[in-house]
Amino acid sequence: MRYFVTGEQQRKALLNALVLMFLGYIVLLWLSNGLMYFHRMDLTPGSVVGYYLGSEEQFTQPRSYQGMLEVSHFHLFSMGMLVLTLTHLMLMTEFSVRLKIWLSSLTYLSAVADEAGGWLVRFVHPLFAYFKIAAFVLLELSLATLLVVVIVSLIRARRRIRPVDDVS
Repeated sequence: MRYFVTGEQQRKALLNALVLMFLGYIVLLWLSNGLMYFHRMDLTPGSVVGYYLGSEEQFTQPRSYQGMLEVSHFHLFSMGMLVLTLTHLMLMTEFSVRLKIWLSSLTYLSAVADEAGGWLVRFVHPLFAYFKIAAFVLLELSLATLLVVVIVSLIRARRRIRPVDDVS
């Protein structure tokens, strides 16, 4: 009863709505991330190698150390904040602790691996293109899974907290 008198159910409904809107925004970020990747390269090792090491056929130069450092500087911060936010939201869901640990670990590792993959292709060996592709796919899948888990949980919670019409 106190829950309804104090108005907590409205605050919780508003918070859920705001988080759902944020997640909609993150879905757009997730889509644009994939589009940017596929604008520059595809899921073939040759395209990844061509992007990082340059291509005589396409008249492109290798990625510079400074350019890669600037991108990494921004990505490490922004991806860290994104993953922290999504995993934090997932911790508040009713899914199992085991799923939460695995999904959080997988997302953090794939984000770091995705960033490292380009550096490995450019400065270590072109065969790391396979690693870069796998890291990108794993990152996109783990982010999508996080989004789905949190969105499903919030939609379930919204259904539970809808005020029931008083029939007195």
